[in-house]
Amino acid sequence: MGADKKGFIALINSATETIYLKSPYFVLDESVMEALKIAALTGVDVRVMIPCKPDHPLVYWTSYANVGELLAAGARAYTYDNGFIHSKTVVVDGLASSVGTANWDVRSFRLNFETNAFIYGREIAAVLKTAFENDIKQSTEITKQLYSERSPKIKIKESISRLFSAAL
Repeated sequence: MGADKKGFIALINSATETIYLKSPYFVLDESVMEALKIAALTGVDVRVMIPCKPDHPLVYWTSYANVGELLAAGARAYTYDNGFIHSKTVVVDGLASSVGTANWDVRSFRLNFETNAFIYGREIAAVLKTAFENDIKQSTEITKQLYSERSPKIKIKESISRLFSAAL
């Protein structure tokens, strides 16, 4: 049942330098959000990439709100501008990584039959980190300033979407 959320939290908690995470859906439960925020607050370079084009508006606005919460903790975030991002990867410290079918969302963690490989080794981590860095070149950084300047309409969309996030 679901992807191994405990494995993802273990990866996050092991980070001392970097966490590079890509997912089309970024609808986190409290435990995963807190792990990422703690990592960012302790000086880990946490970077998250989501698509700029939603395939599901409620998921997109919840993802965007979650990114805003991480920005407040010192993380960096990007919207991938070259179409819809399908990658579901995380790379930690250039040493460990995960790739597979699981989105970073509640459904993948609890309900869907998802699978991810947890890979411990520099070679695969380097490939995934390079892919993340290349995708940044085709992305827009969501800075704290940009996030704070979002319109009231977007803030309302985020709030409504978060209300329904447990059902997404």
